[in-house]
Amino acid sequence: MEDNIFNARQGVRKRRSQWIAFGVFKLLSYSIVLILFCILGFIIYKGIGVINWKFLTSPPSDGMTGGGIWPAIVGTFYLMIGSALFAFPVGVMSGIYMNEYAPKGKLVRFIRVMTNNLSGIPSIVFGLFGMALFVKYLGFGDSILAGSLTLGLLCVPLVIRTTEEALKAIPDSYREGSLALGATKLQTIRYVILPMGMPNIITGLILAMGRVSGETAPILFTCAAYFLPQLPHSILDQCMALPYHLYVISTSGTDMESQLPIAYGTALVLILIILVVNLLANGLRRYFSNKLKTN
Repeated sequence: MEDNIFNARQGVRKRRSQWIAFGVFKLLSYSIVLILFCILGFIIYKGIGVINWKFLTSPPSDGMTGGGIWPAIVGTFYLMIGSALFAFPVGVMSGIYMNEYAPKGKLVRFIRVMTNNLSGIPSIVFGLFGMALFVKYLGFGDSILAGSLTLGLLCVPLVIRTTEEALKAIPDSYREGSLALGATKLQTIRYVILPMGMPNIITGLILAMGRVSGETAPILFTCAAYFLPQLPHSILDQCMALPYHLYVISTSGTDMESQLPIAYGTALVLILIILVVNLLANGLRRYFSNKLKTN
């Protein structure tokens, strides 16, 4: 009888502890969402007043106290696309090599440690490295090419890690079955492994593009122009970019009262661009997932 009472009390304590732990986790999750909505609401409230067609399609004017942000929007897209064209193939192929080809041992562990260390380096260090290598040594100058390569280096570690984890999640039975049917290792990777891992690989690209779109320090040293009310004509030209434009008009403007609403509007446009990119990438992820299910 006493044992039953003791066990019942123990069960009540465990359920109470579990309820408290789940309550704390739920509260923290809701708090994060609330903070996010507070930030978004503040930016929308402050910036929605300046958003109009002229603001989105005209260059800055009057010492950046008027006009719009069209060159900065175009420059941001150029940098995002350029960095993706560099980082995605390099990161995906590196992840494939580490998971599918490299012998498991000290070499892979060393590469993995170096990749993790590389992802933790401050972005301003990448900016200085990009300026020394691409701008000065290779002679690209302050250009979209130099900025894209620098941002690509910044997000390559993230793409490598997400690609490797996506391929690790695929059971070895699929590889063994493909090889048993006579397919080569390359054919197995191309037609079996990559299609199955593509949804998670796309997630890595989403995270990388989200980081690239908001970076200021790397483009500060490699491509960003303080004031350039025209579109670039080639990848060797400088460009304006939303993060740097926001930094400039918020810290070194000539008329802060006139420029502050423009700063909030720029921040809102940057957030919307990131949202659109994420929605497009999630659409691609669902497309690959549905294609995988139908096959």
